[in-house]
Amino acid sequence: MVKLYDEGIYLRGGAEVIPASQAAAAGIDVAPEDAKKGTIAYSILQAHNTSGDPGMLKVRFDAMASHDITFVGIIQTARASGMEKFPLPYVLTNCHNSLCAVGGTINEDDHVFGLSAAKKYGGIFVPPHIAVIHSFMRENFAGCGKMILGSDSHTRYGALGTMAVGEGGGELAKQLLRDTYDVAYPGVVAIYLEGAPRPGVGPHDVALSIIGEVFKCGYVKNKVMEFVGPGIASMTTDYRNGIDVMTTETTCLTSIWATDEDTHAFLAEHGRGEDYQKLAPADVAYYDGCVRVDLSAIKPMIALPFHPSNAFTIEELNDNLTDILHDVEVEAARIGGEKVSFSLLDKVHDGKLHVQQGVIAGCSGGNYGNVVQAARALKGKNTGCGEFSLAVYPTSQPVALELAKKGYMYDLMEAGAIVRTAFCGPCFGAGDTPANNGLSIRHTTRNFPNREGSKPGNGQLSAVALMDARSIAATAAAGGVLTAATELPDETWDEKCEYHFDSAPYDKRVYWGYDKADTTLALVEGPNIKPWPAMEPLGENILLKVCSKIMDPVTTTDELIPSGETSSFRSNPLGLAEFTLSRRDPDYVGRSKAVDAVEKQRVAGQSLIEADPALSEVFSALGRAGVAADPAAAEYGSMVYAVKPGDGSAREQAASCQRVIGGLANIVSEYATKRYRSNVMNWGMVPFQMTGEPNFEVGDYIYVPGIRSAMDADLSDIAAYVVRAGGEVEKVKLFVADMTPEERAIVKAGCLINFNREKAGK
Repeated sequence: MVKLYDEGIYLRGGAEVIPASQAAAAGIDVAPEDAKKGTIAYSILQAHNTSGDPGMLKVRFDAMASHDITFVGIIQTARASGMEKFPLPYVLTNCHNSLCAVGGTINEDDHVFGLSAAKKYGGIFVPPHIAVIHSFMRENFAGCGKMILGSDSHTRYGALGTMAVGEGGGELAKQLLRDTYDVAYPGVVAIYLEGAPRPGVGPHDVALSIIGEVFKCGYVKNKVMEFVGPGIASMTTDYRNGIDVMTTETTCLTSIWATDEDTHAFLAEHGRGEDYQKLAPADVAYYDGCVRVDLSAIKPMIALPFHPSNAFTIEELNDNLTDILHDVEVEAARIGGEKVSFSLLDKVHDGKLHVQQGVIAGCSGGNYGNVVQAARALKGKNTGCGEFSLAVYPTSQPVALELAKKGYMYDLMEAGAIVRTAFCGPCFGAGDTPANNGLSIRHTTRNFPNREGSKPGNGQLSAVALMDARSIAATAAAGGVLTAATELPDETWDEKCEYHFDSAPYDKRVYWGYDKADTTLALVEGPNIKPWPAMEPLGENILLKVCSKIMDPVTTTDELIPSGETSSFRSNPLGLAEFTLSRRDPDYVGRSKAVDAVEKQRVAGQSLIEADPALSEVFSALGRAGVAADPAAAEYGSMVYAVKPGDGSAREQAASCQRVIGGLANIVSEYATKRYRSNVMNWGMVPFQMTGEPNFEVGDYIYVPGIRSAMDADLSDIAAYVVRAGGEVEKVKLFVADMTPEERAIVKAGCLINFNREKAGK
């Protein structure tokens, strides 16, 4: 079904996969370094590279997109750094805090701020319920050979020939300031598709099959996934979009697909036929790896809680319900601890798994083709009047219009489904939260803990399993009994469904303000919209207090800063920071704020020892150990240790929330994603790493002398000293992976805002 190659491969003629070790025997005499230039990715990246160095990219994007829990902070950052207007098309969608149901007026205040910013700086404003961010960008901006940057991790438009990247807000602010996205040229992995999906197998099934194979081994981590092979032609572009958006869950950097006439037809239907060009690898192209996917062998899939990579075929799950569900219960107990009682085995009756909720939504599930297939499966059926419920969220108003015109909306509602407006809430924990101990099956992008809205820290835990819309509809038709779509007759499914794009909702409701900036206008800022607090430059020497230690194999951004109702505070840095690690280490905020209070007194003129007499023993212990450490020449901050943090969302607040309450560094074994590490650096924290087990605990101190000077030198071997509660001192080796000159300067300045102000001479 899915095969990973253990070496690089050559692709010849777009169809023949030749392992590098067999290249000579196959008559290929092109060196890998030369043949790498034959990938689609190489041509697009170099067309956007301004550095002149093919190996170190400085990228300028064609357009950008943000939503209403990211755009306020980005605009505030760029504004504080000297931005006068948006220099490229910048789309501000309102698809996350759309409901305006939590926090009083503050969600709608963010929307009003966004419209005022679009008018003042020349942006494009999409009001709530009109479209989810990625649908709008597919329908209006993606095109062959383009690059788009978004402040949402699922910024993926590869199936339309666009290399799209999801990053933290700092990277978008750089583009607004006419700076560049700096990254070493990434590895490129071929995703070779052959065969054709069988009836009832949908894009989520294909995506989950791939994620299940590549995530745990990091096969495509921070690399480009380039989709090639004859299997592409077996799928519509809408179907390909559904696979492509899920590439984020592999931890890849971005994606790109070979294009064809179906791509052209999609763009033409959306009024942008001129944005089409044929994209294909050269006759001989070299890839750093290959994921070979036999589409015809893929079966309906389910990704069980609590990660998209926890993937099984529905058939395998049904054959092994007791063993597999028991493993999930064990993981739920680890996540929830003593406060949570969660079970799945109690949902097995007569050998069948009964689920309580189904949701088809967002940038992956709400696409036209997925909803049409669900409607076909449910036509004339009955979802039942029991515990099970089904909600469907079309991904945009134009999609909803067409579903209504064709009668598919009627078929869904007549069967008992609830049809809602375009909204991302079910994907990040702000919509259709299931009951405690409930199991929800969803065609959405993630099923991390809390992503469905539960609060394990309060004893509330429900869970999400990811499935394709087709199997969700089959399950709904069975009244909530887990059912694979392939159990329905083949004639139920016809993926080639006619679609007509009607732009009326966009023409009549979207504010199209690019190149129409009126800088005389004022921003409208509600009481929850706050500027970023001031940050101190990095000191020559730093003293870190260990304020949290997380030994989980992976720590998601949802655990670093929870989603859901906390999203209402995304425009209030200090207000949001109160939730940092709240569902993983509830005492972290108090510890870090105590450190920050001492540092603030130091900045105000007190000595560290005066501000916190307990630090006297720390410096005395260092002195006894022969370490020269002057408390008058040290910056003081908090530190988090995590094994592998940053999987998931691009949200910069996963780093900024640490920073604004005293965070000065992270120490990790590795960073789960480039985007989280970039967020850490853009917010002025040192992205330390270490090998081996951490030899410190919460409450210990780590002294790092000469770190500011090290930012201008070798970062591969940094001496640091652990000071334990009893006064014992132990040397530890830290290191920082490669940083660009700009990243080093940003960390030294204390944050991106400081860096830009220094650059502008302010």
